[in-house]
Amino acid sequence: MAYNVTLIPGDGIGPEVVAAAVRVLSATGVEFQWQTEVAGAGAIGEHGTALPDRVLESVRKNKVALKGPTETPVGTGHRSVNVELRKRLDLYANLRPVQTLPGVKSRYDGVDLIVVRENTEDLYSGLEHVVVPGVVESLKIITEKASTRIARYAFDYARTHGRKRITAVHKANIMKLSDGLFLDCCRAVAKGYPEVTYDEMIVDNTCMQLVLDPTRFDMLLLENLYGDIVSDLCAGFIGGLGMAPGANIGDEAALFEAVHGSAPDIAGKNLANPMALILSGALMLDHMGEHEAADRVRNAVHAVLREGQKLTRDLGGSAGTTEIAEAIAAKV
Repeated sequence: MAYNVTLIPGDGIGPEVVAAAVRVLSATGVEFQWQTEVAGAGAIGEHGTALPDRVLESVRKNKVALKGPTETPVGTGHRSVNVELRKRLDLYANLRPVQTLPGVKSRYDGVDLIVVRENTEDLYSGLEHVVVPGVVESLKIITEKASTRIARYAFDYARTHGRKRITAVHKANIMKLSDGLFLDCCRAVAKGYPEVTYDEMIVDNTCMQLVLDPTRFDMLLLENLYGDIVSDLCAGFIGGLGMAPGANIGDEAALFEAVHGSAPDIAGKNLANPMALILSGALMLDHMGEHEAADRVRNAVHAVLREGQKLTRDLGGSAGTTEIAEAIAAKV
């Protein structure tokens, strides 16, 4: 059986790390039929939009996508392709595992936490307007439906993966209605999972406690904006964004991508670290039920890191993207 998967190379270093991930995933022996679709800044010249409808149609048809980073202009230009994909495909759960990796220098040891981020609303709804010149209003949208389903996703994940504690992260001391609604929904869901300890923490204190000792946390459950910021913070515990995989899960489709951006300054130079997207590919294999293959990919990444011979510059080495992909594929 071959799996049909939409492949989105993306911008900047995207095509390089996607090619590396495809090389490693192919080495597992699992058969894939890749359907390549263009999205991001590179799609604008060809299709007149950063997110052509054919990309959405492909993901809806195949149910699974592997995506490289796409460029998002700051302050001007097209909307974030990532945000649009998540909203239009209703990929409401953003899953970002953060686990200490062998051979990677870090101030922290024994980190093993899961960040679960709501993916479809909050300030990322992009509802902004100019009230009068010099005054802009941006609307924060929090709904009972979205808050309840992301909480249920987190607690279901805890139950099926043997996780014992979920911390809901908020700013309800200031945003009493919006973040208050989020907490009400989390508390209601938590009652149905007595085996999982539930607690709450204000987001600024959470950041401080994470930096002091990330091992005190098991799972973090967050709204969209807080989740985006905190998951990048957590990536710093394991060697940076080049090591942080991610998944976007909905009821009808799932999209897997690294946490990092398109890094245009090193694009095309064979310098990019592909491990985050390779590990995202392992998450994709798990999603498909190919757990043995997923474990082989993770074990191969760990083996290459442990040996320390094939590392990119961000990890203190001098190996290129393709060298690392071949080394990991050989281990697989």
